[in-house]
Amino acid sequence: MNDVQVQDQKGDMTPYPFRVEDVIVQEHIPRLENGDRLTRAEFERRYDAMPNLKKAELIKGVVYMPSPVRHKKHSEPNTDVVTWLGVYRASTPGVDTGVNGTVRLDDENDPQPDAMLRLPAEFGGQSHVDEKDYIAGAPELIVEIASSSVSYDLHDKKDVYGQHGVQEYVVWRTEDREIDWFRLEGGQYVKVAPDEAGIIESRVFPGLRLATTALLAGDLARVLAELRKGLDSDEHKAFVQKLAALSQAEK
Repeated sequence: MNDVQVQDQKGDMTPYPFRVEDVIVQEHIPRLENGDRLTRAEFERRYDAMPNLKKAELIKGVVYMPSPVRHKKHSEPNTDVVTWLGVYRASTPGVDTGVNGTVRLDDENDPQPDAMLRLPAEFGGQSHVDEKDYIAGAPELIVEIASSSVSYDLHDKKDVYGQHGVQEYVVWRTEDREIDWFRLEGGQYVKVAPDEAGIIESRVFPGLRLATTALLAGDLARVLAELRKGLDSDEHKAFVQKLAALSQAEK
């Protein structure tokens, strides 16, 4: 037993006997705050200590903590995007989708994309699921729901995604009622214009067609109908066969 000085209610220090090994020292972990400048390791340490926190991102070493999510301006559009990508995944064995999952890019960047579509490394992709169940490396396609052109999604985050090789980056600006589709060419993002019918097709994922005008109008049925045209294409069928051959090779 060891005598340890303990302050009583009167403020006097009095000895209190107990075993030193019974003392539990709890580490104080600071809260994440918007604008903090942290390493990825410290960012994740603080994030893990806040289990009720829904979303936080580290972009160029700076912490971003979005405002509460609005339904019409974010939640509903995000659901439509995830449905679109989910249908593509269901028809394309081998590709992987994710929603609001942390993506480890480097020691200063831990974004949490609204939605993404990727090729796992075993299928020739540039990302994998690491030992902590995070995506490590850049997904081939990322979609973000942003309020307007002033959002950091179209500035710092766009720069980071381009530097790390995200091949296609889609930003739905809900306040502006615009969809920006960027394609990485020569290390720089080039904005892709839709065709006369308002359709944009992915270069990385054959058959992934987006009816931009229908999506902006909230016509999810038409969005999926256009996607099915892509899924019925010869290009998509050849892509599925390629992924199946890679899967067999892995076995």
